[in-house]
Amino acid sequence: MGSLRLKLGLACCAMTFAACASNPHKAEKIETNMDKGSKSSQVSGDTAVGVKDGNMIVQRKVQMNEELRRLQNEVFELEDRVYGNRKYGSLGLYGVLRDCRSKLAEKDNGGNGKLMWTEPIERITDKEDDLKVGLNDNNELVGVSEEMLKDRIDRFRNYKGILQKREDEYEEKVTICKNELKNRQAER
Repeated sequence: MGSLRLKLGLACCAMTFAACASNPHKAEKIETNMDKGSKSSQVSGDTAVGVKDGNMIVQRKVQMNEELRRLQNEVFELEDRVYGNRKYGSLGLYGVLRDCRSKLAEKDNGGNGKLMWTEPIERITDKEDDLKVGLNDNNELVGVSEEMLKDRIDRFRNYKGILQKREDEYEEKVTICKNELKNRQAER
């Protein structure tokens, strides 16, 4: 009976440890030091080459606030390249395609005068969380939204993948449209 209790107790401890270890939102301690006695060399600002546990490794170490800022900026810039930016008056690939299709529709270019359908703009980063509005500890009116760091990073990596795919699609559609427009203008 004692052996069974010990086994059950060990099984419970293992399940508890596994549950803690599997929580992706818990900050875990990460060993970033290279082996003593071996000299690590910087490759760039956040990347070093060295020895760890006898293995030759390349280690990239970043501050998570900087990594999140970099990823978010990359996604916002990519979205502006795809859909344009109203504030700065840039068209983006979407606007270039719309203008090209508009020129194709002109009767002077062999069109029927009716604009060809262009899919609607689908900005994905506009779907940001709602703010919870209230008073902070200093009785100041504030808005707060909270999100798990790993979830936000995963969300923005997903945005990046979607936008890269759309960028490729729009670049191809713009090229096709411009070639068709050139052919029609050459035929006149």
